Amino acid sequence: MKTSYFIIIIMGIAMAGMAAKIMLGTSEHKADTGLEETSAGPITIENIMTRTSVRAYSDRPVSEATVDTLLRAAMAAPTARNAQPWQFVVITDRAKLDSIAVNNQNIKMAAEAPLAIAVCGDMSKALEGHGQDYWIQDCSAATENLLLAAHAMGLGAVWCGIYPIPERVAFVSSLLSLPDHIIPLNIIPIGYPKAAGTPKEKFDSLNIHYNNY
Repeated sequence: MKTSYFIIIIMGIAMAGMAAKIMLGTSEHKADTGLEETSAGPITIENIMTRTSVRAYSDRPVSEATVDTLLRAAMAAPTARNAQPWQFVVITDRAKLDSIAVNNQNIKMAAEAPLAIAVCGDMSKALEGHGQDYWIQDCSAATENLLLAAHAMGLGAVWCGIYPIPERVAFVSSLLSLPDHIIPLNIIPIGYPKAAGTPKEKFDSLNIHYNNY
């Protein structure tokens, strides 16, 4: 009986010590970063801050399961009135990727990417009237989700604009056999990076205004 009681006391002291360490560590972390007491917070912020455009890829293939996760992340983006005016074309055909690289100077990295994803606006699902162009914001939000998901999964990707340059839109629409109501916003080449990238420091306090400009 005494032995059991002694063991209980020792376990209690050990647990109290562990709790104190956890609380101290969390407190110190909050003091340094200002983040809430969640494990996901620091990881999410780090993922955002370290993401960078990647234009050189290894020959390592990207699995279908990984592509599925990227698309699920993209479609988790916010969208005006939940219209979800987007369509995604996954491009894995080598001939199409090479054609994209040859015919678009801004997407020449597609020549070595194992795949690319075209993020497109679906005008049949876009809002009517002055809100129609919200499709651009919605698809842009989906694109950023996709880029962040790619970075989090160890992939590299880069946003290559298509819309509103007429010749780019025409070329991609023809290459991917897009119907008239589908507008390609961008193409995102994706692959495992050949080398680690260095994110650019873009924060500038001069761009911040409170209440008035």
